[in-house]
Amino acid sequence: METIIEYISNNALQLLGTAVGLLYLIQEIRASKWMWVSSIIMPIISLFVYFKAGLYADFAIDIYYVIIAIYGFCAWQWGSGKKGVELPVARTPLKLWPLLLAAAIALFFSIRYVLMNWTDSTVPNADSFTTTLSIIAMVMLSRKWIEQWWLWFVVDAASVGLYIYKDIHAYALLYAFYTIMAVYGYFRWRKMMTHKDATKQ
Repeated sequence: METIIEYISNNALQLLGTAVGLLYLIQEIRASKWMWVSSIIMPIISLFVYFKAGLYADFAIDIYYVIIAIYGFCAWQWGSGKKGVELPVARTPLKLWPLLLAAAIALFFSIRYVLMNWTDSTVPNADSFTTTLSIIAMVMLSRKWIEQWWLWFVVDAASVGLYIYKDIHAYALLYAFYTIMAVYGYFRWRKMMTHKDATKQ
């Protein structure tokens, strides 16, 4: 049986990634633009964790995370079109939901095809599902759309089981916490929207 020191030594990257992930979550709930810095650091760490575990879609999406984190920071900082005013929390435009759904379906089957035919992945469906929703959620987050929390709740809950199955226990605990905090994050962002609307009156 592993000692605590042995566990920390063998899972140092998982634990470091978990710590950065917690910092990221706190910043996201606060709608702080600095969450995007954590959003660059965590996927760089996770690249090694996911590749070792054979979660190839998660490995690939971390490259995407780094790119969209740079875009997200710029969008939040300057996307409002007003000097010195950050992008406000808003609802996802109704006309974009069909497009997001179509993109999700196309992404799922494309990622699943790649995993089933070009990798030795043992969880192609689950990996494709969480990866697809994560891609869509990150696009929504980069625009500060509140419904992104709905997608993260589903992704986080599904990821708990996936990471337990793949023996990434530190991340399983992190995502269990993420699942709970996704609910809190949604209501906190909704309160921000209510406050913003009240100040306009």
